[in-house]
Amino acid sequence: MKRPIIKPRSPALVVGAGFGGIATALRLRARGYRVTLVDRLPELGGRARVFRRDGFTFDAGPTVITAPFLFAELFELFGERLEDHVNLLPVEPWYRMLFDDGSRFDYGGTMADTEHEIESLSPSDVDGYRNLLAHSKKLFDKGFTELADQPFDSLSAMLRSVPDLVRLRADRTVWDVVSRHLRDPRLRQAFSLHPLLVGGNPFTTTSIYCLIHFLERKWGVVFPQGGTGALVGALGDLMQRVGIEFRLGETVERVDIVDGAAVGITLDTGEALDGSPVVMGTDPCFVYKHLIAPDHRRRWTDARIGKLRSSMGLFVLYFGTTRIYPEVAHHSILFGPRFRGLLEDIFEKGQLADDMSLYLHRPTATDPSLAPAGHDGFYVLSPVPNLTAAIDWTIEGPRYAEKILDRLESTVLPRLRNHLVSCFHVTPQYFRTELLSHRGAGFSVQPLLTQSAWFRFHNASEDVRDLYFVGAGTHPGAGVPGVLSSAKVVENLLLERERAA
Repeated sequence: MKRPIIKPRSPALVVGAGFGGIATALRLRARGYRVTLVDRLPELGGRARVFRRDGFTFDAGPTVITAPFLFAELFELFGERLEDHVNLLPVEPWYRMLFDDGSRFDYGGTMADTEHEIESLSPSDVDGYRNLLAHSKKLFDKGFTELADQPFDSLSAMLRSVPDLVRLRADRTVWDVVSRHLRDPRLRQAFSLHPLLVGGNPFTTTSIYCLIHFLERKWGVVFPQGGTGALVGALGDLMQRVGIEFRLGETVERVDIVDGAAVGITLDTGEALDGSPVVMGTDPCFVYKHLIAPDHRRRWTDARIGKLRSSMGLFVLYFGTTRIYPEVAHHSILFGPRFRGLLEDIFEKGQLADDMSLYLHRPTATDPSLAPAGHDGFYVLSPVPNLTAAIDWTIEGPRYAEKILDRLESTVLPRLRNHLVSCFHVTPQYFRTELLSHRGAGFSVQPLLTQSAWFRFHNASEDVRDLYFVGAGTHPGAGVPGVLSSAKVVENLLLERERAA
């Protein structure tokens, strides 16, 4: 493909080098802006940064890649092809669900594969799954295909969607919708899991997020050879080729505002960078509370932000083993003895429970090069309360890590401690101090109906002109497809601004 001609335009600033910031920087560059990308971390990736220790490559954050066309689009903007730079490998099964009663459910592959697995657990639920998937497609057609890249920056935009949302019963929760189609309690858990991947409680998250079922069915689940970090690296190389400037390891002190409009940023060193638009890939709660003076905030005051319900926190344990566990799938979900009760402890009570449900990631199942020869690499994630809970993670962190190792050793990784190497963990404190996430939340604000679309942080700031937001905290929401789509929303808003100029 021929590389398009980029016409010169004004300087633009993007703060935050996660997937949202990277995608925005590329989209703005393709429109001719002279883009500077700023991040306080020393490397690209944000939540998708990489930890390298003792020959192991640990992806720090996102490990489930769906809707890969959203990455392909970024290369196509400049006449290039994603597949020339990153090899995306299919993951089979997409997830292995391990229930507390000892039963197992492999989810993914063909429709026939999934139906066979459902039939092995509950034959009467096969038709229910088909109906659930049909409903998921309707939600997908509306919530993803039609609305994911469109701004909800006006009440009229929200009101135009209300009839469809009412028809699709967006007022119901994910758990409500799944339970209407499936009877087996294990399958209800399995198909209510997806909100946890974007920071929500299935018992309170709007059923719009049931669209993820069809999204996975449409494009499957893939994994970049070399890890998610290889995808970040390929995007970084692309940014360098097209002339985007990086300012890594530099912290923004404030957004500079003149006559109600963002005109640049000031770093903590005192250096000022001029540019417009200013696009923030940082948690909007943090930006409004810490980077914008109160006299510039009419809507997003500290009091209003304080009333928002943040997502749960995350405890993530990274480790390697000196043996290979070939029977462990790439993605495994280990359900504990409780489901609703555990989620109430996490989201409502702020309690660190003794039991747990775990997501175990074994990337070496798909790409053995991520560990030394004869070794396996893992990360295990446990949803936990965010920092609104009175938990001292300096004390509880090591204890909780031991509890997780106990659980893994007694289930899927026998004699784990005999083979354990390169073991370390992060807590919600890491998300607050390193990633600047309000309350140490793993996914910004919860995906409640009252915190979605128009009710979520707008992609175009209501308080400051020429200030925009991408990432998990704004529309359309968390998860890699949502974050990448938020960059498309900002691009569309800027196109509207250009037409109006």
